[in-house]
Amino acid sequence: MKALQYRTVGAAPEVVTVPDPEPGPGQVLLKVTAAGVCHSDIAVMSWPAEGFPYALPLTLGHEGVGTVAALGAGVAGVREGEAFAVYGPWGCGACAKCAEGKENYCLRAAELGIHPPGLGAPGAMAEYLLVDDARHLAPLEGLDPVAAVPLTDAGLTPYHAVKRSLPKLVPGSTAVVIGAGGLGHVAIQLLRALTPARVVALDVSDDKLRLAREVGAQEAVRSDERAADAVRELTGGVGAEAVFDFVGAGATVRTAGAVAAVEGDVTIVGIGGGALPVGFGLLPFEVSVSAPYWGSRAELVEVLALARAGAVSVHTETFSLDDAPPAYERLHSGKIGGRAVILPHG
Repeated sequence: MKALQYRTVGAAPEVVTVPDPEPGPGQVLLKVTAAGVCHSDIAVMSWPAEGFPYALPLTLGHEGVGTVAALGAGVAGVREGEAFAVYGPWGCGACAKCAEGKENYCLRAAELGIHPPGLGAPGAMAEYLLVDDARHLAPLEGLDPVAAVPLTDAGLTPYHAVKRSLPKLVPGSTAVVIGAGGLGHVAIQLLRALTPARVVALDVSDDKLRLAREVGAQEAVRSDERAADAVRELTGGVGAEAVFDFVGAGATVRTAGAVAAVEGDVTIVGIGGGALPVGFGLLPFEVSVSAPYWGSRAELVEVLALARAGAVSVHTETFSLDDAPPAYERLHSGKIGGRAVILPHG
């Protein structure tokens, strides 16, 4: 089969031919119908050789959707031909967090060498994907694969972040979304669907600010040195009850802290390497700062349900598997609004 692999540290990913996988006991083989392109992949490919955590070559793609092509021995509850989205942050399935469906916070994954597809295990940017357990499959139930595949990360990750702050986003409150790209434009939709809060979007790109308005942001502010003052002015000096930073760079986390209200939430989702100092007097009183990771299995089911109800959708641009390397180049240069989707069989 064809697969997109990261083969050498510092080199561009390549489309190669590799053996077709075969499911072992408990495993499910999917024929991949769509795979998502993510900034996290670019981050992985920018890491230096020293300390690189994954074995190479690595088939990329941690967002995957497909139909069941074959079942390993002992698999129950799924049938060949059924369509599923893949829950990415695989865990051990037995620890306290996995028992809650929070495999994104598995207590033993590192110890046992368990990795998500595309982030250590062979990923979805291939004609076929081997899924370790049927519990990591969520039924599409009529959702279009292209529309559904970004929801496994670009939908699930912001949903998990937003859900934590729902009690604070009451009528009259304000939510700030920093970075209106692949995850941020989904977060705006989730905030509009789930809360009565006014949504303020920040970005450096005019195109992404336009996208933010299109998907529901009431205010769109350029993310520069004046952004914090602009948000404070919009909120009458109070600040935002919830701030979601989907960039995570030094400048954006400083802005996040500067616009948070007393007792507000600052949630740093982006992996831009920034850090927000926390201590008495450094932030408004009782501001809570968190850096969540992905989401739970139950939350993926909830996100897919929101999509079926028409409450959330992802702006997508599709590419063939052969065109996946230039898709990454376009994403890296900021030329893709929303999410890029690879069609391995298209």
